[in-house]
Amino acid sequence: MTATQAAAAGGVTLSVGMPNVNPPTTTVERYREVIEISRKKAIVDFNHNPSGTVPDQIPNLAEAGCLAFKIFMVKDTGRDYPHMPGIGLHHHGELFRCFEEVAKTGRPLMVHPHTQDLMDEIEQRYWRRGDRSPRAYAKAYRDFDGIIWDTAIATLIRFQQATGAKLHILHMSTPGGLDLARRAKEAGRPVSVEVNPWALFLGSWQNVEKLGPYCLGFWVPEAHVEALWRGIEDGTVDVIGTDHAPHTKEEKDIGWQDMWKSPGGEPQIQDYLKLFLTAVNEGKLSLDKLVRITSYNPARIFAVYPRKGVIQPGADGDIVIVDMKREETISNETTYTRVGWTPYHGRKVKGVPIYTLVRGKVVMENGKVIGKPGDGEFITPQR
Repeated sequence: MTATQAAAAGGVTLSVGMPNVNPPTTTVERYREVIEISRKKAIVDFNHNPSGTVPDQIPNLAEAGCLAFKIFMVKDTGRDYPHMPGIGLHHHGELFRCFEEVAKTGRPLMVHPHTQDLMDEIEQRYWRRGDRSPRAYAKAYRDFDGIIWDTAIATLIRFQQATGAKLHILHMSTPGGLDLARRAKEAGRPVSVEVNPWALFLGSWQNVEKLGPYCLGFWVPEAHVEALWRGIEDGTVDVIGTDHAPHTKEEKDIGWQDMWKSPGGEPQIQDYLKLFLTAVNEGKLSLDKLVRITSYNPARIFAVYPRKGVIQPGADGDIVIVDMKREETISNETTYTRVGWTPYHGRKVKGVPIYTLVRGKVVMENGKVIGKPGDGEFITPQR
């Protein structure tokens, strides 16, 4: 419930979960269990993207109403989260088979790109030196200008070409990856690109040194951040996904000694829109572009348009009213997420959501969530 409270507070009207839960959603039975829990607790509309790692489950999961499938190209190295067993495929043959099965459903396949063999070699160089610090972790994931990302994205785009699947590339953060996606899109291929708020607002080296595990995630050098903003401007980037990962500070704290044992990601969903509205006020993007990458584009990619993502006759009446002149300081004390902290604590913003309406009903007013558990509705693809 607290996740969808945070969503409502942050101006999110449809929240879609990911399969890295316990147990992971790899079967129809587990998917339906998650949906039934959400029916009782959700304050905003909802769905859940199951894992696409079990080929014979994919057709039934699509029939059950999922919007997309999610696969991590990762074999984890000592953590149960976020890459627990069952939701990652780094073996290319197995991954290709799942591409083929998802393509038959017509649903997008969301993939966390990662070249595991390269990462094994790179990270072990740090481990042999006895360095498992946040700085080492940050550098390992960005070594050789992000080679583990770019080689994986090249493979994914080639798999898309071979199978015809709708490919949605997650966590885009490198100029090389953007170039690969840009060329595929220019060729008319069904490839879409997602960027997360941490890549633009949190992943600087200054934050790596100051916040350590509380900002990792990944280090995103300034030149790569600038490339992401250009990708948003020229349309290469289609979607902003919050990548909300509400870990406790106690879970994250182990990262000061061993970042490879600390769970990746941070709470994002309540603060992300304020950060982007501030960016609009700073001239980094237009308000129209922000509406497209947070609402219109995802609604079309994940087939909930024209019910969602637009204000017009017949649509649901999901509306977020914002005050572009209002200034606030983001604070741990006002977060709705159960973990009780935000990596943006103390950051000043200008531009704030003040009302969130879901299907015409006010669920957040002036920062206070007034929606009730069960207000959310299960949203399935439009046919």
